[in-house]
Amino acid sequence: RISMPRLEEVPERFSFPKGEEEILEYWKQNDTFHESVRLSEGRPPFSFYDGPPFATGLPHYGHILAGTIKDVVCRYAHQTGHHVPRRFGWDCHGLPVEFEIDKKLDVKGRQDVLDMGIATYNDECRAIVGRYTKEWEVTVGRVGRWIDFSTGYRTMDLSYMETVWWVFQQLHEKGYVYRGFKVMPYSCALNTPLSNFEVQQNYKDVSDPAVVVTFPLLGEEGASFLAWTTTPWTLPSNLALCVNPELEYVRVREEATGAVYILLATRLVQLYSELANPKKAADARKKFSEVERMKGSALAGVEYAPPFGYFEARRASGAFRVITGGFVTDDSGTGIVHCAPAFGEEDYKACLEHGVIRRGEPLVCPVDADGRFSDEVPEWRGLGVKEADKHIIAHLKAQGRIIKVDVINHSYPFCWRSDTPLIYRAVPGTFVAVEAIKEKLIANNKQTYWVPGHVREKRFQNWLENARDWAVSRNRFWGTPIPMWVSDDGEEIVVVGSKEELERLSGVAVSDLHREFLDHIELPSQQGKGTLKRVDEVFDCWFESGSMPYAQQHYPFENKQTFEASFPADFIAEGIDQTRGWFYTLMVLSTALFDKPAFKNLICNGLVLAADGQKMSKRKKNYPDPVLVIDSYGADALRLYLINSPVVHAEDLCFREAGVMQNLKSIFLPWYHAYRLLVASVRTAEAREGASFEPSVGEALGSANLMDKWILAAANGLV
Repeated sequence: RISMPRLEEVPERFSFPKGEEEILEYWKQNDTFHESVRLSEGRPPFSFYDGPPFATGLPHYGHILAGTIKDVVCRYAHQTGHHVPRRFGWDCHGLPVEFEIDKKLDVKGRQDVLDMGIATYNDECRAIVGRYTKEWEVTVGRVGRWIDFSTGYRTMDLSYMETVWWVFQQLHEKGYVYRGFKVMPYSCALNTPLSNFEVQQNYKDVSDPAVVVTFPLLGEEGASFLAWTTTPWTLPSNLALCVNPELEYVRVREEATGAVYILLATRLVQLYSELANPKKAADARKKFSEVERMKGSALAGVEYAPPFGYFEARRASGAFRVITGGFVTDDSGTGIVHCAPAFGEEDYKACLEHGVIRRGEPLVCPVDADGRFSDEVPEWRGLGVKEADKHIIAHLKAQGRIIKVDVINHSYPFCWRSDTPLIYRAVPGTFVAVEAIKEKLIANNKQTYWVPGHVREKRFQNWLENARDWAVSRNRFWGTPIPMWVSDDGEEIVVVGSKEELERLSGVAVSDLHREFLDHIELPSQQGKGTLKRVDEVFDCWFESGSMPYAQQHYPFENKQTFEASFPADFIAEGIDQTRGWFYTLMVLSTALFDKPAFKNLICNGLVLAADGQKMSKRKKNYPDPVLVIDSYGADALRLYLINSPVVHAEDLCFREAGVMQNLKSIFLPWYHAYRLLVASVRTAEAREGASFEPSVGEALGSANLMDKWILAAANGLV
């Protein structure tokens, strides 16, 4: 028999939110969470990594969902005999913080920050990173999640930043780091390049101009190449035209004007759209006559006149002629690509291969860091490039150089923080050679277990198979500075891996690793090259969060044994958007450092959307405040609604408050009244028999009553 205290009377009406608050107060008074962790010391460890959120915004349903999944798994691990430390963390650096300060201080560009001073700017950033930490603690605690805020890590702490330096130094020593000049997605609003996985986060359907431009052949009056582009703003920077050497091109003469045009034979429809209509095709063919056909290779080397003469001096070094490239396709445009190597990755590669540009030489890039034309394009100096499109089109139409203007609707990348259109722009930067470890990444991914499995096998696997070298540098201010000191000629490079090493090499005492404390420090050359200066860059904040398994422990400077005993993590969980974010950077860095995955098991949840399927928006006010929902129905009803939905299997959930209320009505209230009935029945039995109720496990298990058997089976199914 089981000895138990007398059952207390329960009221007919009960407030679940208030009942939860009483339990929370009990936990607080008895320090129940920390005591449970302390009492479990010595048990087999169960390691868990909590992905760091930005503290510049309030927690939303997506955070509550992921937190609930983490809490359920970690509680289960504890209850099955494991020691489960749970530590919260904060992502403190990067574009989200800087963007808030830029708005506050009306910062329009990089020069504004330099004028006010990096120290002043970073002080402003430092002041807001903890703006909502209290609200996070309250909300996370209110939903019943057990996690330690008191020992939480922050990516802005010196210990964390020092480990990030160590990670980078290890990559450099393994040969995975290089300085390069690449065409990258670039945010004009933030003055910095973005990584390829950041770009994937914010595509929008937009309308852009699509124009067909003439490029007259030199020495052949009346004949022109035709190139099609959706970025007229790049035309002032044209240096070459590219054709596919294997495809067939055609020279046609317009009957009305006598003009001769050269384009891909299968793309005449770009010039004469009626050719696509069987009923009008015959009339369309009367508008031109075919002069000759030739392979693209036959056009190589032919010179032409560019749309603008700003860089005519480049002709002597190989510009303004036709080059060849296999990237030119026949599925759109004219089959002739206008190349502005500073603004297109394929353009850059093709022009480099054919000697139009050369490594180490200045690149034609008449666009400044803010995405505005420089003095090299005087007509539109100071004008944003996207804004300049219409002016350039009007100018070239007046010159007779544009023969067709259309509008194209397509998907285009926007900056994930400023929500402004990105451009592609050649920038110098620091890269991690991810492509060199691609096969290891794929192999390590197979060692992990995901829920749902198809995300690992398809979405994440495909992302790894197409992995590109990672641009880890950002031309910003509030972040962990890249610890790379370089000579003026770029040939001597020193990568520092710790605060102590920097002090030893420089002779300067260091109290903080942010830019304002480091930018003045120079290192003496070991090769007679004077002094080495630090590269003017900070780390991509994704590099910092990907370093979290090591940096939260200040590894390898401290906690070496603790880290090595708990790595890889037994469990992590975040939203499906992290397949191209945190999950990816964790895998890249752990593979590069240790040739291991950073985690063993992963639960990937879907997105929580508004009831109408739209993204939840504070501006649109299309979702109920989580605090009000919890105050109305209780955190348990909300947790159960989220955890018992398809969203835990990476499907999207259209959040409906009625679903939370239904849990209260159909699960919690019936359970409560069943308990009230039990108490009332016990009271009746005690009064009838004159003895207190003593539960008996043996009698219960041996009962022949069909209802008893069903109750026991249902209870066993629950646990």
